[in-house]
Amino acid sequence: MLTAPNLDDRRFQDLVDDAKRLVQQRCPEWTDHNVSDPGVTLIETFAFMVDQLLYRLNRVPPALYVRFLELLGIRLFPPTAACCDLTFWLAAPQPHPVRVPRDSEVATARAEVTEEPVLFATARDLDIVACTLTELATQGAGGEPIDRSEEAAAGEVRCFSEPPQPGDCVLFGLSDPAPGCALLLRLDCVAEGVGVDPLDPPLVWEAWTAGGWQRCEVDRDATGGLNKGGDLVLHLPYGHAASVLCGQRAGWLRCRVVPAVVGQPRYSQTPRIRHASAATIGGTVPASHARAVRGEVLGSSAGVPGQRFPLRHRPVVPDAEPLVVEVSTGDGFQEWTCVDSFAGSGPADQHVVLDATGGDVHFGPAVREPGGALRQFGAVPAKDTVIRVPDYRTGGGRRGNVARGLLRVQREPVPFVSRVENRRAARGGVDGETLAEASVRAPLALRTRDRAVTAEDYEQLARQAAPEVSRVRCVPDDTSGVRVLVVPACERDADGRLRFADLVPTTTTVARIGQLLDERRCLGARVVVEPPYYRGVTVVAQVAARRRTDPELVQRRALTALYDYLDPLTGGPDGDGWPFGRPVKVADVFGVLQAVPGVELVEDVRLFGADPRTGERGQTVPKLEVDANAVVFSYQHRVRVGRG
Repeated sequence: MLTAPNLDDRRFQDLVDDAKRLVQQRCPEWTDHNVSDPGVTLIETFAFMVDQLLYRLNRVPPALYVRFLELLGIRLFPPTAACCDLTFWLAAPQPHPVRVPRDSEVATARAEVTEEPVLFATARDLDIVACTLTELATQGAGGEPIDRSEEAAAGEVRCFSEPPQPGDCVLFGLSDPAPGCALLLRLDCVAEGVGVDPLDPPLVWEAWTAGGWQRCEVDRDATGGLNKGGDLVLHLPYGHAASVLCGQRAGWLRCRVVPAVVGQPRYSQTPRIRHASAATIGGTVPASHARAVRGEVLGSSAGVPGQRFPLRHRPVVPDAEPLVVEVSTGDGFQEWTCVDSFAGSGPADQHVVLDATGGDVHFGPAVREPGGALRQFGAVPAKDTVIRVPDYRTGGGRRGNVARGLLRVQREPVPFVSRVENRRAARGGVDGETLAEASVRAPLALRTRDRAVTAEDYEQLARQAAPEVSRVRCVPDDTSGVRVLVVPACERDADGRLRFADLVPTTTTVARIGQLLDERRCLGARVVVEPPYYRGVTVVAQVAARRRTDPELVQRRALTALYDYLDPLTGGPDGDGWPFGRPVKVADVFGVLQAVPGVELVEDVRLFGADPRTGERGQTVPKLEVDANAVVFSYQHRVRVGRG
């Protein structure tokens, strides 16, 4: 037997007791609560009637409860598709561009015969641009760039000043910008940049974009910090663009010296470059766990109101562009717009409603008014007209949150592409909403009434628009508006740490939340959706290990404890993310380190503010202040372990 849902578990005596408590609060002069009092008799009478109503309410089957949810306008949320970047590697550098078309499908290897592989499709075309190195320049800290192309052709070029200072740069100019491409830099360097750790040099690689210099990801570096000849592979940002430096127009990128963190060696002499060349060997493109379906014909219209046409594939994954339905006319096809409901649709409005979870397209109904007339909500397609959907995506769910390196099977090989991989785990996949989850959400939807007034309303609606995000916080703005701060869910690297770049929500997520809140905000309210300000924090600590304890093990445990505690997603005192606006105190860090197994004594703790984007670190402080719109981010903690 299935247990029927208990919608209200109050009984007769509970109702009587609740009423008497309200009497004491609202009418304190009523002091006689005995059963002989006429007022108590009325309370018991109404309690008996309400108890009978609750009994009948609890006898309502779940099917009718679903109908109640439908009358309230509650619809199940469809699944969201996981997203990741797919990198297509060329077999060898090509003299001409290589295009990876949109909707190219890449899947995981089939683990079992009965298990279907996870399929991802690219979101746009990828052009792997062919380019060469044409310019070489250097720039001192705060100075102007100087063209060194002729010197590079004749002999060696000093990369930085002597000795290198933070801010010194060596710049490389490409014949063409290569947005989203993997660039191979082949460098012949002289081993004179002594003093640095070849595995951790104080260098960052950046590329010029329309918004300024943007950091590049280093895939591999065989030069040991520009100290020997070798290959260096960089992943250029999507916004890489041409610019003019030293009077030369090129796609510029640079290698910049950054301030060394505590314990990181610095350059004592500048490295030199004898020869340099560049070529593109791959490219990266966004992809999602959703398969594209194009040109699906739903059927022909019967010419009556309230028609429903099922899609062949379900559920429908939300896309950046709303679903469009096309209805045939004498001159071709005409687009009909997808709306949330027919409440504001007139008889001539070409509107449809999509049930994304069930995969149905609904046309407007006709409702009979009290006077007997029929009122049409939305236009009705003419009889025998063909109805089709030009483009939609299906898939999604948590199954798409695959680990890094698992997407490597090309469904349709691309010429000159040897392999493909996802260099990071896919994230953002959420299963579709269940009926039980919708039952919990219904009271919240009734409270907000689909309008954003309080801070809690903005947060609830933001989660409704993007269920894949991890945290949402609404704070007041200085200009009589509100700022909705969104922290996306992130996968961690092999060390269990977050990447700073992954903490920025995608433009699609921000746009989806902004559009929903803009339709539901109060008149005159200004809404800004953005990520919070991440306050970088660096902890430098000295601890003493207990006897017969491995110092390296204690160091790893201490670093893990720091990264776990100062975490924007799962850190903080309660383990649900560092609280917005909460400062970081030395005393808190002392307590975290003292609780690490194997630590005998915490000898010293120092706090530094740090900028995760530039790597710059501030002065030591006893308490690191965090603004109301900010949350902390761990950046390169250092722990020294001695013997107790």
